[in-house]
Amino acid sequence: MRITGRRGSSNVEDRRGMSGGKMAVGGGIGTIVIVLIVWLMGGDPGQMLGTMDAGQNQTVEATAEEDQMAQFVSVVLADTEDVWKLIFEQSGQTYREPKLVLFRGEVESACGFATAASGPFYCPGDEKIYIDLSFCDVLKDRFGAHGDFAVAYVIAHEVGHHVQKQLGILDNVQSQRQRLNEREANALTVKLELQADFLAGLWAHHADRMMDILEDGDIEEALRAAAAVGDDNIQMKSQGRVVPDDFTHGTSKQRMDWFRKGWDSGDLSEGDTFKRGAV
Repeated sequence: MRITGRRGSSNVEDRRGMSGGKMAVGGGIGTIVIVLIVWLMGGDPGQMLGTMDAGQNQTVEATAEEDQMAQFVSVVLADTEDVWKLIFEQSGQTYREPKLVLFRGEVESACGFATAASGPFYCPGDEKIYIDLSFCDVLKDRFGAHGDFAVAYVIAHEVGHHVQKQLGILDNVQSQRQRLNEREANALTVKLELQADFLAGLWAHHADRMMDILEDGDIEEALRAAAAVGDDNIQMKSQGRVVPDDFTHGTSKQRMDWFRKGWDSGDLSEGDTFKRGAV
C-alpha cells in the first residue's frame, strides 16, 4: 500500500506509553489482598508496594518498526475518513470520524477492560477502535497473513463496525441478540461481521479510485488475512475441530467472498448480509 507523502489521521490516540497496570493504583481489592498475605507471612508490604509501583510506572520504548506501523495505521485511518465522508455526503448524511486508540498490553474502554489477546476491536460505547500493534506480528507469525494490506484490512473492518453503528445496524443487531438463544445470536453476529468485511472491501474499492493507494498483491494480502481469521480456520488451529454453531465471524470462504464482493462492486446496497439467503 502506498503511504509515502500521504496524510495521517488526527484521530489517533496513542496510549502506548501508559502502563496498563495503572488500573490497580489507588488500592484495588486485588492489591489489598496481596498486601495482607505479605504482611501475614512476615514480609514488608511497603517494599512490595514500592516494587509494584515501580513496575506499573515502567514504560516500554517504541521501536522504530512499531512507530512505522503506527504511522501506517494512521494513514489507513485517514483514508477511511476520506472515503466514508464522501459516501455519507452522497446520501445526505454526515460521517462522524471514529477515534483509534493505540495501546500496549491492556486497555480500558467504554466496553470494559481488554488485553492485547482480545485483538483489535471496535467499542460502540465510545465509538473508538482499539489496537495493540503487536497484533500485526500475530497476524503474520501465527496466521500467516503477511503484508501491510493485511493490517489495512483489519483496520477497515473495524471502521466498518463504526459505519454500522452510524447506520443503526449495530444497535439493531444488539437489540435482536437479546431475544435470541445462543446459536441464533451467533448466527446474527456472523452476518454483522461479514458485512464489516464487505465494508472493508468497499473501502478498498473507493480508496484506490480516489487516491491510487494499492500496489500489486495488496488485495491478495487482504484476502489471505480474511481467510486466516475465519472461524473454521481458527477453531481447527486452536481445538482441532470445527463447531459451526459457535461461529461468530464466519468461515474463511465467507469472509473472503464478502470482502471480494465489496471490492468488486463498490456499491453499498450490495452489502446486505441480513437478507434471506445472503449468508
